[in-house]
Amino acid sequence: MSVPPAEPSEVRLLAQGPGPSGPWARLLLPGPVDPTVWPGALPPGVSLEDATGDPVVTGTLAELAALGLRLGSSGRALANAARALRRPPPPLRLGGARWEFGRRTYLLGVLNVTPDSFSGDGVGASLEAARGRARELVAEGVDAIDVGGESTRPGHQEVPIAEELRRVVPVLEMLAAEFEVPLFVDTAKAGVARAALGAGAVAVNDIWGLRGDPEMAAVVAAADAAVVCMHNQQGVTYQDLRGEVLAGLRESQRLAVEAGISGDRVLVDPGLGFGKTPQQSLELLTHLDEFRLLGRPLLVGTSRKSMVGWMLDNRPVGGRLMGTAATVAWAAARGADVVRVHDVAAMRDVARVTDRLARHRSG
Repeated sequence: MSVPPAEPSEVRLLAQGPGPSGPWARLLLPGPVDPTVWPGALPPGVSLEDATGDPVVTGTLAELAALGLRLGSSGRALANAARALRRPPPPLRLGGARWEFGRRTYLLGVLNVTPDSFSGDGVGASLEAARGRARELVAEGVDAIDVGGESTRPGHQEVPIAEELRRVVPVLEMLAAEFEVPLFVDTAKAGVARAALGAGAVAVNDIWGLRGDPEMAAVVAAADAAVVCMHNQQGVTYQDLRGEVLAGLRESQRLAVEAGISGDRVLVDPGLGFGKTPQQSLELLTHLDEFRLLGRPLLVGTSRKSMVGWMLDNRPVGGRLMGTAATVAWAAARGADVVRVHDVAAMRDVARVTDRLARHRSG
């Protein structure tokens, strides 16, 4: 499956950091600014460079947000970007749970009901094995469980919808009856999502970000479910990797809104390893804070992936625990709200310590 690439647009983040007057940012704007309006609107603490070419503004987030509002419609993108960087995303309701972002990093545990998971932890068709894996995840402190019935490893074969339903639905029904933890279904098929949401799932993890199955957005909207919109672009040569990924995720957000999905029900995922080389995935992870511009909770999945193996001299899956831990710590420190992980107990400790360090404020 492939989808047409989205063109880069909107505001880009060039740099940010703390400052004596509050957090600041350096932002690239999407086009020339109006020379008759902007100079007179600039607060004393905001600088503007290259106003007629690729304009760049630098200032505190509070000043940039105020500037955007002062400019009216011409400053809407700037105001939205500054607000997204300044505040955590709104809370997310998942069944009986409520996730408050900005306080800590949430853990989405993987439960593969497949015989061919790349990580080797698939439980196949055994309900008892799925129950045991779920108990393990819950005991280790998982915040939600992501149930998948089709492997998405490189070179995987697409599973017929009837087989995916056979794998996923009984497990979700059992988990919903026996556990209180929120359940996600990891699927790209609207028919599977519809049945899974009826069986107890409260969120859909769509590796095509609503840009694959044309019925997926309507299914999510009808159930008032949450949705993870991942970026996935197979067979594309990127000219501007981060800009194109941002543009693709904005397109997913647009599709969600058009289908009637509330904005506060959407999470975004840059899709590390999906249609991207390890080097490209590393670039996205290194610049993860840019995706805060989208104003949505940010989910990141690095667990046991090939990019981790690549950074460890092509180490096999079984030797990637500590490498995964390093990427989870980095993601949590750079703004990830949710991390999708296999090794929950270890990553819980990594996230807790990183959260204390990254979110600590003296005084």
